[in-house]
Amino acid sequence: MSRKNPVWESVKGTLRAHPRSGALVAVLVVLSVGTSLLPPLVLERAVNSLTEGRGIPWQLGLLYIGLTVLSDCCETAQNGAITLFGQKVTHGLRSTLCAKLDRLPARYFTGHPSGQTTSIFVNDGDTIDALYSDGIVGMLADACKLLGILWILWSRSQGLFWILCLLLPLLFGLTRHFQKGTLAAQRENRRAIGRVNSHVPETIRNIRTIHSLGKEQYMEDRYDTLITDSFRAINRANVFDGIYSPIILVTQAAVVAVIMVGAALGPGWADLFGLSVGSAVAVIAYVGKIFGPLESIGMEIQSIQSAMAGIQHIGEFLDEEERTSVSREPLPEGIRDKAVAFSHVTFGYDPARPILKDFSCSLEPGEQVILMGPSGCGKSTLFKLLLGLYGPQQGTVALMGYRAGSLPEEEKRSLYGCVEQEFSPVPGTVGDQVTLGDGSVTADQTDRALELVGLQEAVDRLPQGKDTPMADGLFSQGELQLLNIARAVAKEPRLLLLDEITANLDSQTEEKVLKALERAAQGRSVLSISHRFSRMMEGQRIIRMG
Repeated sequence: MSRKNPVWESVKGTLRAHPRSGALVAVLVVLSVGTSLLPPLVLERAVNSLTEGRGIPWQLGLLYIGLTVLSDCCETAQNGAITLFGQKVTHGLRSTLCAKLDRLPARYFTGHPSGQTTSIFVNDGDTIDALYSDGIVGMLADACKLLGILWILWSRSQGLFWILCLLLPLLFGLTRHFQKGTLAAQRENRRAIGRVNSHVPETIRNIRTIHSLGKEQYMEDRYDTLITDSFRAINRANVFDGIYSPIILVTQAAVVAVIMVGAALGPGWADLFGLSVGSAVAVIAYVGKIFGPLESIGMEIQSIQSAMAGIQHIGEFLDEEERTSVSREPLPEGIRDKAVAFSHVTFGYDPARPILKDFSCSLEPGEQVILMGPSGCGKSTLFKLLLGLYGPQQGTVALMGYRAGSLPEEEKRSLYGCVEQEFSPVPGTVGDQVTLGDGSVTADQTDRALELVGLQEAVDRLPQGKDTPMADGLFSQGELQLLNIARAVAKEPRLLLLDEITANLDSQTEEKVLKALERAAQGRSVLSISHRFSRMMEGQRIIRMG
């Protein structure tokens, strides 16, 4: 768990930002508790008046109806205010999670399935919402009702008060037993849901490989196993929840029976229980109300314990190690004057199994260099080191005279542009595909980038030009790759990183892309990855790896 409870921190932040919402919840809880205790007292007076032959004054009947309606209205308003406050707390908590996500190093994403992280944001976030909508604040209101009812019962029937004082510790122990069992089941269920959420996108992402290897049944069996684990865990939680409420109802009926039998045994017992006819009616109503909160607590245990498991997952996520800042001190002159420099770099995703061992190479300003070699020799790893996604275990990775990991995010697009094998669209318009939502990229820069790669005419033919919403089928595969290049050069970087960008193109489309690259590479340093020789390599320096 995090040393600071993330939910409590979110609650404090919400109270600071929305003090009126917190005050409204507190006032409505007090009103709801207070008004819920009054109707049985009015009912007591009405029944006593009736049994004494005086009839029921119409004012008492009207007062009883009015208090009952007022109690229900206050409870409805309380539930609505609690829900709104819980939504604000959940919003603050998810904002904290998003901020944390931006600070995580790349190794977190390679070491944790995407579904597991999604489960923390969605499923665990929903359980925190339930903690306020159906859980902790409601239980606080129920506890206040419980204390109020006990005080009234003490003034009406001391015998009943002592019976309840004997029963409540037993019921508390029973509640604790169910809490522990439900918590263990909910934790296992949350873990199982995380595994299911990881399995589904993994299956979809690798569906072609699964079909080609004939592993459909294996993946289906694996999914069935994960679903079964989740079912068994939630079933155990439901068993605890299903047993608890009937126990409370049986206990309630037994208490009422003891009261009635005790009152019928004689004057001494009747004095102990202090029951007139009206008092008996009021006491029975209060007995129902005192077990009502306990029954609600039993129903809320599942939500609360599920939220506790979610809090643990969120705390573990917030405790994850963040990206370490790298000093932006200028490097030695032999490295500082290079566009790119790898100096005695040793790196492995698993430090015990390095991919790069004492690797060194450099790229002069304006030079174009190609990395060639078999798959797995570390070509793409070099790009990840340059982009600052990982840091080397030994050696120095330099970009424009500074350590790669020390570059501020807002400067990176001005220093380098990266073109990957596949175009990754973003929500928005065609223009947004170039700017990536970066307001610092001007309209002129966008137009120049499109003109440079030869896409300006194609974009102008669209119904709304650059403002046309991006959609599947709007561009061909080759045009998408040209759009990819335009995105990389939009902020006029000094360095281009090309990752086998023609690997999935036919020869005719490849020729168009290569011409666009020739124009984009003018006056820039270029570091590219390739598995095969192409016309673009003519006159360029080749570094063979592996």
